[in-house]
Amino acid sequence: MIFRRRPALPADRRPPLVTDERVVAWSESDSGVLVATNLGLWLPDFTSWHLIHKATWDGATLVVTPAREVASREGYLVVADLPALSFRLTSPGDLPDQVRTRVTRSVGYTAQHPLPGGGGMRVAARRVPGVDGLRWTVRYDPGVDCEDPAIAEVTGRIVAQAPG
Repeated sequence: MIFRRRPALPADRRPPLVTDERVVAWSESDSGVLVATNLGLWLPDFTSWHLIHKATWDGATLVVTPAREVASREGYLVVADLPALSFRLTSPGDLPDQVRTRVTRSVGYTAQHPLPGGGGMRVAARRVPGVDGLRWTVRYDPGVDCEDPAIAEVTGRIVAQAPG
């Protein structure tokens, strides 16, 4: 059996990595180079693994749905999805597998919960690279008023009772 090593990422394509950050996979795409590191994904801007809500791979296109922090509450963050980003990979190598593995590995707990008055929320505990323990996040269904004090009170109770 012959093992072929993927060529190294050219220095002029390397993103500005921080101390202890290392490249684990990369690929050229229709939008430029994508680089997966031990800390996150460069698309071309950096997104930490715990802020990638979803990633799918169909054999040619990698679709990544990042999240943004909307609010910080006692014991958890409220996050919302940003628009999905699609990348047609010309030579995917290990990149799709590394993205899936690292996004999945960042999830310590996840559950969907209904809310009074309709709609629901997803509560998740995510591992943040370089941080001990889990970071709790809540993603509300579309149409749920996350500013409603009653919703915030129910959310706080659910997060406090979540296993973890």
